[in-house]
Amino acid sequence: MYAPVKWLSATRLNLHLLILIRILVLAAQAGSVVLAYSTHMVELPWLSLGITLGISGVFCLVSALRLQGPWPVTEVEYGAQLAFDLLIHSVLLYFTGGSTNPFVSYYLVPLTIAAATLPWLFTLLLAGLALASYTVLLMWYEPLGIDPIHQATLQVYGMWLSFALAAVIITFFVARMAEELRRQEQRQADRREEHLRDQQLLAVATQAAGAAHELGTPLATMSVLLGELRQDHQHDPALQDDLALLQSQIRLCKESLQQLVRAAEADRRQAIREQTAREWVESVLQRWHLMRPEATYAYHCDGPGSPPWLMPPADLSQSLMNLLNNATDACARDLEIRLDWDVQEIRVTIRDHGPGVPLAIAEQIGRPFFTTKGKGFGLGLFLSQASVNRAGGTVKLYNHEDGGTLTELSLPHGVARA
Repeated sequence: MYAPVKWLSATRLNLHLLILIRILVLAAQAGSVVLAYSTHMVELPWLSLGITLGISGVFCLVSALRLQGPWPVTEVEYGAQLAFDLLIHSVLLYFTGGSTNPFVSYYLVPLTIAAATLPWLFTLLLAGLALASYTVLLMWYEPLGIDPIHQATLQVYGMWLSFALAAVIITFFVARMAEELRRQEQRQADRREEHLRDQQLLAVATQAAGAAHELGTPLATMSVLLGELRQDHQHDPALQDDLALLQSQIRLCKESLQQLVRAAEADRRQAIREQTAREWVESVLQRWHLMRPEATYAYHCDGPGSPPWLMPPADLSQSLMNLLNNATDACARDLEIRLDWDVQEIRVTIRDHGPGVPLAIAEQIGRPFFTTKGKGFGLGLFLSQASVNRAGGTVKLYNHEDGGTLTELSLPHGVARA
């Protein structure tokens, strides 16, 4: 198997952002309290405010340390974190004017975060908590104890500051949280698709193993009969040529079955030979042309410097063979095969002069058991795409502007199993 890529869950990443928001808000709240205390603009219960801000700071530290552990962050825990923010904000408002405090609108920030990142039930519960807290603060709170003129001035500037803080948090943080959730959903969809493809590959591999075992006996029988026919008709040159061609094709079938067994054994032992991209492509071309002698082609090898090295597994070589066979089935004459590379990837392109790919069925190509040909099982391109994708590469088919199909196989440098 290839080494898996590890992703952090969206909820864990969102908790990282929530802690960062909490630290920024805590710094703003502490700065406001210190400013009010140092300028004596207003008399407040400083001890109660200090204890509340201290609890909030300790909770920030505990939450940050909790993220260092291996435990998953659940939606319930994330909702509880937002509920704590609402409660702390309510306590601070109680000691600083209640609903008359312009920062009462900050209730909307945790609710916006919940709406963007949590299921509707959690958002509904948090909205109920915020509404209940706001309602309580309409009746019970510690007045600021300043004259109406100064209170009106503080109300105006406080509302501006509260709006600016909420706008920054919602714009930069909530948008990032929602984007991370969308990425997480896309990764889950990709994993489901990969799992389905692996199940299909396993089914095909099981059938292939049984077929390989069963084909050995009839191939051996045909080989013996062809040998006898050649001995019985030694004086018929035309028939001898046909029988020799049949023998070579049977030999290729037997070698393919033997290679299937050897490839599986080599894959199990991780015995993959390192070679240059040019050696790999030319070895596959040689084997393909023995199998499809009717094909005519021109081969070009381009690229800066010497060819890159890679360790292609057996299924990757078979993928290239399948793509060559598809091009041959479309039109066996004048195929154009090109190998080139750059600093990032290796590309093999195959141009045929066949009818091309109809746009109406282009999206279906590559699915198992779908074929545009009257013969075949519709597995060649599917298996090719699966093997190439596992190696970190891509397979793309284009309708060439001058007619025919252009098949492009792209691989990263140093392809090998992890």
